[in-house]
Amino acid sequence: MQALVLEQKGKLSLREIDLPLEVGPGDVKIEIDTVGVCGSDVHYYTHGAIGPYVLREPMVLGHEAAGTVVEIGAQVKNLKVGDRVCMEPGIPNLSSRASKLGLYNVDPDVRFWATPPIHGVLAPYTVHPAAFTYKLPDNVSFEEGAMVEPFAIGMQAATRARLQPGDVAAVIGAGPIGIMVALAALAGGCARVFISDLSADKLKIAAQYPGIIPVNVREQSFADVIAEQTSGWGVDVVFEASGSPKAYQGMFDLVRPGGAFVLVGLPVEPVPFDVASAISKEVRIETVFRYANIFDRALELIASGKVDLKPLITGTFDFKESIAAFERAAAGHASDVKLQIKVKA
Repeated sequence: MQALVLEQKGKLSLREIDLPLEVGPGDVKIEIDTVGVCGSDVHYYTHGAIGPYVLREPMVLGHEAAGTVVEIGAQVKNLKVGDRVCMEPGIPNLSSRASKLGLYNVDPDVRFWATPPIHGVLAPYTVHPAAFTYKLPDNVSFEEGAMVEPFAIGMQAATRARLQPGDVAAVIGAGPIGIMVALAALAGGCARVFISDLSADKLKIAAQYPGIIPVNVREQSFADVIAEQTSGWGVDVVFEASGSPKAYQGMFDLVRPGGAFVLVGLPVEPVPFDVASAISKEVRIETVFRYANIFDRALELIASGKVDLKPLITGTFDFKESIAAFERAAAGHASDVKLQIKVKA
């Protein structure tokens, strides 16, 4: 079947490729409807690697997906043909020590869509374990279903932060994940969330949401704004979602004594870390790698209307326009948050 294939760094093609479609007893076959273009997909396209994951052979892209079940395995009880679903793209080894601890996201054996050498799902069909396939509520669209995966990262960050009702938070970076983190923090009980960026366009999108306060760091210091707004105390939780090494300069000026700093963005190079400042405030440091045991709760929040992800979808492309979608994503238009590809005609 036809798929969007990353042939090598910088080269995409929409071509026929053989992909495994045999349905095992615990699997479901899914007709793909919508796939989001993720920053990691774009990074493989532009750089050919992310850390130790290096593209060495052609790979189908795409891991933020929703579609319709068209076939079920003999042992599948929780889903039926015709169900609209989204899929958690990481398949762990359920016998691993990490999985048994409930930390299947850090299972060294996890097979994650569109992470070399595992193919993604920018193709008409895929087969996936029913255990990691989630039925969409009737009021959740395919487009929203394909947003559950990036929102789950925000949910994981909010969970790791151990938020309490009335907390005040700050998010560094108003890209797709930064905004998802801010929305998850509000849903997790934060009274308000400050979010910083260099892009006025991205901050304008984030500011659509009540409770999110944008700060353009081209115009004012994030630390100064937070100090003014918290009477010099600092926020309860800081989420670093930019991945920029510059974010680590003076990072502990933002957080209150005894607060938390949650690392979400992934720098591409080593960064300086001010251990003395962290210790002097006894700041708790948390890290986020994807998500675990989150998709159900993310869907509940979206279905309830407490989290509206629709304003973040800023462009939709037909499947035949997939290469153009990636070229636009790689161009990094400031007004773009999430681009999606409609696979099903």
